[in-house]
Amino acid sequence: MGQTGDRQNGRLTGVGGGGTPVGRRTFLRTLAGTTLALAGTAASAAAAVLPRSLRSDHPDPRPGIDGSNVIKADELSDPELVPLFEGIAKIPQIADGIRCSCGCASDPAIRSLLSCYEKASGMAKFCPICQSEGRMVIRLNDAGRTLDQIREALDAKFG
Repeated sequence: MGQTGDRQNGRLTGVGGGGTPVGRRTFLRTLAGTTLALAGTAASAAAAVLPRSLRSDHPDPRPGIDGSNVIKADELSDPELVPLFEGIAKIPQIADGIRCSCGCASDPAIRSLLSCYEKASGMAKFCPICQSEGRMVIRLNDAGRTLDQIREALDAKFG
């Protein structure tokens, strides 16, 4: 039927309606894989397209912030993400002081990188940029870097 696909028994079919039904999980995995393949160029492109004045600065971490709202292991469908989410939950005072670079910062519900890992947003469950930033934050924190040093490293890589 349509140019963008049709719904068949609650499942999206291929473009033009002639494709095999695709479930939401399969679609999201495919989308995430494609996005991951483009992530390196996407971060650079976003940094090149958006002038620094239009990108938000890093937020100050909220006093007393904790990781209690970070999505727990049993709530993640991908077991490979468990160490990442657990790592962010251990350093909420750092993750809350980082601006996310994937573009979600324009969403008022996203305050910081920590927000991407929390139940209210869950953005990091499928966003390769949030995941890449999270891994880098954990690695740099484990290496003894300060919040300012981590911010500088993220800005250099993601813009």
